[in-house]
Amino acid sequence: MADTKTVEHDIFDKKDIDSNKYIAALSYFGIFCLVPLLLKRESAFAQFHAKQGLVLAIAFAVGSFVFWIPLIGWAAFLILVLTDLAGLVAVLSGKAWRIPVVKDIVEKMAL
Repeated sequence: MADTKTVEHDIFDKKDIDSNKYIAALSYFGIFCLVPLLLKRESAFAQFHAKQGLVLAIAFAVGSFVFWIPLIGWAAFLILVLTDLAGLVAVLSGKAWRIPVVKDIVEKMAL
């Protein structure tokens, strides 16, 4: 139940959230996810969002081969865009939203 909702605030330090949420917001702008991933290695909050952003960026890259297909591709594109926007809103709100499906991939990443 807690997996698809926001992660409890106890996991991330409030100071970490406040000082890194704007750079962590870059995580949801495609290739810019590499900025917090590489520059904010000490920030658990920025790394959390950067890893999710990396998975979404890869999904956009792979999906670009499918997005041109009427209805199915358009629906996939819309779902990815809305997920990206929801992640952006979460990071700017200082929350850590575990995106369904993406969270499973992120947990297996060793970055």
